[in-house]
Amino acid sequence: MDTNIGFAHFLAQADALGKTVLFLLLALSVASWYLIVTKTIANYLAKRRVESFLEQFWAADSLQEIRTALLGQPRDHAFAELAHDALEAASDSEKHGLHKLAAAGGLGEFLTRLLRNGIDQEATRVEHGLTILASAGSAAPYIGLFGTVWGIYHALVNIGLSGQGTLDKVSGPVGEALIMTAMGLAVAIPAVLAFNAFNRRNRVWLARLDAFAHDLYAIITVGEKANSSAGEPRPLHIVKEA
Repeated sequence: MDTNIGFAHFLAQADALGKTVLFLLLALSVASWYLIVTKTIANYLAKRRVESFLEQFWAADSLQEIRTALLGQPRDHAFAELAHDALEAASDSEKHGLHKLAAAGGLGEFLTRLLRNGIDQEATRVEHGLTILASAGSAAPYIGLFGTVWGIYHALVNIGLSGQGTLDKVSGPVGEALIMTAMGLAVAIPAVLAFNAFNRRNRVWLARLDAFAHDLYAIITVGEKANSSAGEPRPLHIVKEA
């Protein structure tokens, strides 16, 4: 039995192109797992922060109480960022009026643009890294297959030069070359699964953010109308819709 068969032997026999293919697969694997781990942790922490923020937000009795609470909290997620910007815009309109170009069209139009811009920025942020996962999932199998074809070609050339084409001489080099295909699949499968999972999470996250933006818009515009009709600011009791 030939003991010089295995990945170490294949690596020793591989030429520059084969080692380049191997390096690409390893680089894609490291990048994919780095993104999988970091984005999973970041998404988990963001979800916990948002749940705590929304619980405090809907427990408030007025817009002023929400403003005060936001001043003492870090703006470390999209929901707090969106609420802070919208409430700041409403506060500025109450104090100074809508004289800026950005506020042309009234408070409602200004808030709509502000909230939509915040959602778009968050959509861009959560998609960070997904291109690498998609590329790894789609390209890794073909890169591995290319390495396999290249390895088999060299194995057959060496067998032809040696003049020994028996099964025991062919199976070892061909099996070693197939390692590249296995590595390509090992890189692609986790990347594809993670890409699909993150895509679904992002859709749910942005849908919740969009719903929160609608609620925020309704709360601020209703509060603005109530203050204007009363002639002076007064608390707005918030009731979350079921």
